Amino acid sequence: MLFESQPGLTHLADGSVIAAEEHAQFLSEGCLWVAESGSTIGGFLAATELAGNFHIREISVALGAQGQGLGRALIETALCAAQERGFAAATLTTFRNVPWNAPFYARLGFRALEQAELTPVLATILAEELAHGMPEGSRCAMFCPLG
Repeated sequence: MLFESQPGLTHLADGSVIAAEEHAQFLSEGCLWVAESGSTIGGFLAATELAGNFHIREISVALGAQGQGLGRALIETALCAAQERGFAAATLTTFRNVPWNAPFYARLGFRALEQAELTPVLATILAEELAHGMPEGSRCAMFCPLG
């Protein structure tokens, strides 16, 4: 996993993943997208409604499938579906300075929110991430208007 190469984040390489039951819930809500790489699953994106916005809970692309545009395709597909469902904006939380996180999302139209712009629910998510051991200041919430 690429997090092994990031100082202070190596523990994430062995971190927990979304349980099968959670994937089933995202699927039943129509909020799980899967990308194929050849004949295997190359990645997925799971999302939910959060405080009236389309919230990307997790996106993951297999190491061997990275660099093929799967992450971009997953995000573009999910944002298009979100817009069709009437969402005005999308949100997510991510690492501020990891190249394939915030900088990647910024290229796709997301912008990092300042502390004063955080909704209560996004502030709570960031506080929970900090409480679970994420380095201080390493995470940010991002926002993308749809439409």
